[in-house]
Amino acid sequence: MHDAHAVDIDQHVRIYIMVFVTLMALTLITVAVSYLHLPLSMAIVVALLIAFIKGSLVACYFMHLISERRLIMVVIGITVSTVVGLLLLPVLSHADRVETGGTPIAVPAAPAAEGQH
Repeated sequence: MHDAHAVDIDQHVRIYIMVFVTLMALTLITVAVSYLHLPLSMAIVVALLIAFIKGSLVACYFMHLISERRLIMVVIGITVSTVVGLLLLPVLSHADRVETGGTPIAVPAAPAAEGQH
């Protein structure tokens, strides 16, 4: 029984080490991507994607959420989808802006009422 417990611990330690190495590799990828001088929107998408992967690894393995029940996973899924929706709001509202090429839009003055000068 003692040997089975030691093997189980060794397996968990190997998983933690693999997750740690993956997190370090993703950190190096983040630094490497910062030197690519991507357009701002693409840089934000890449940074958020890498951060999402790293956060998922931490939550699943170091916070032990990977072995939780289905209800907790549903709540986490709703939370993640809400956060993604909130992050996409500025991107989706970008099309609503009026592009003027740097010139301000002139707003016509209201006509003066008769008899008031």
